[in-house]
Amino acid sequence: MVEMKQLETSPSNITCQNLPFLLSSFVDTFVDFSVSGGLFLLPQGLNPEPKSNPYFNSNSVDPKSNPDFNSNSVDPKVSTTLQTIFPAPTRLIAIGDLHGDLSKAKQALRLAGLVNGEDRWCGGSSTVVQVGDILDRGGDELKIMYLFEKLRREAVKDGGTIITMNGNHEIMNIDGDFRFATKEGLEEFKDWAMWYCVGNDMKKLCEGFGGPTEDPFDGIPHEFSHVKPELLRGIRARIAALRPEGPIAERFLSRNQTIVVVGDSVFAHGGLLPNHVEYGLEKVNEHVRDWILGVRDNVARELVKGKDSIVWTRKYSHKVGKHCDCSTLEYVLNTIPGAKRMIMGHTIQQGGINGACSNRAIRIDVGMSKGCGNGLAEVLQINENSQITILTSNPLYQRKNETLGANLQDELGSVIPKQGQKQVEVHA
Repeated sequence: MVEMKQLETSPSNITCQNLPFLLSSFVDTFVDFSVSGGLFLLPQGLNPEPKSNPYFNSNSVDPKSNPDFNSNSVDPKVSTTLQTIFPAPTRLIAIGDLHGDLSKAKQALRLAGLVNGEDRWCGGSSTVVQVGDILDRGGDELKIMYLFEKLRREAVKDGGTIITMNGNHEIMNIDGDFRFATKEGLEEFKDWAMWYCVGNDMKKLCEGFGGPTEDPFDGIPHEFSHVKPELLRGIRARIAALRPEGPIAERFLSRNQTIVVVGDSVFAHGGLLPNHVEYGLEKVNEHVRDWILGVRDNVARELVKGKDSIVWTRKYSHKVGKHCDCSTLEYVLNTIPGAKRMIMGHTIQQGGINGACSNRAIRIDVGMSKGCGNGLAEVLQINENSQITILTSNPLYQRKNETLGANLQDELGSVIPKQGQKQVEVHA
């Protein structure tokens, strides 16, 4: 490529060496706009200081203190730990599995009054927890990640917090397991790779640019015997993006928590067992994060890979509440100071959001994605008095938005109709 020696401006000439990070920020914004479907992400460096930062604890290094800080390209390796425990907000919203369905993601956000008609944040100081499984089964996986990132940057101006978590499908993709990726999803990642490489080539035009422009496909085979030729480019792009140290893994997935405690609510995609608590909540988040960043070669199977791991267990998700392992749940909650309930996704509740174990287990995966049930949007709301409400778009709910807790039948949740209580379990 022709090397651009100098950028000419008026009234004076400014060399590329004087503005390498300005160029990088411009290129990153261009690539983000192209990949995200037309979103402009508010540069983080322009945000006022948040009342609480969901990604860096008080002992972490703030990348904005670095004079070479690039507002659109935060290096997640700069910080030390993810925040695990958050204070109780005035309003807490929990959103279940989204599986690549951007339309349903927006429906859930609007149902909770978090975004306006233009998909801008209007949720004030609300805290939002999305419990994982944005990846797989749909074609808008990257667009959903970009949407949550945009809203996170907007929310922080109002003291709001958006937390995204690891589900089993995030872990599977980082591990190179793409069994549940769709053709549309592969196309989206193929488009990402094209724009990402274009961005790298644009940066290389500037002689003074000192940022990373490594080939994201480095080390990835050009052929796989079990992959159809028409899918090969999408598979290679998905590996490049999501493998440990991959650009999308670093930028988005490394910021996901695996365990979160917000006020008196504990969040985990599948659920927590005693050995997970004994391992240490902060330690779990740190070790999973370090694996995603390539700092660790692997992560303990008991945390995110085994059938009884945090993102895979279904011990509290049986369709009949009395068949859940309530004694284990009680023990786990009693070991976490102030915890009253555990909120989880992972197992589709066809009858809607519901509670088990005297509402100590709240199951919020309602199969919203058209690739995984096409259920109607529902979200969980918890107010400052720890009162739980289900917000639903289901017109069959005669007691819409009724408070969860009174007159439970078989501990399936008070807003679930007497008919249609069957749970559909998805095995991945």
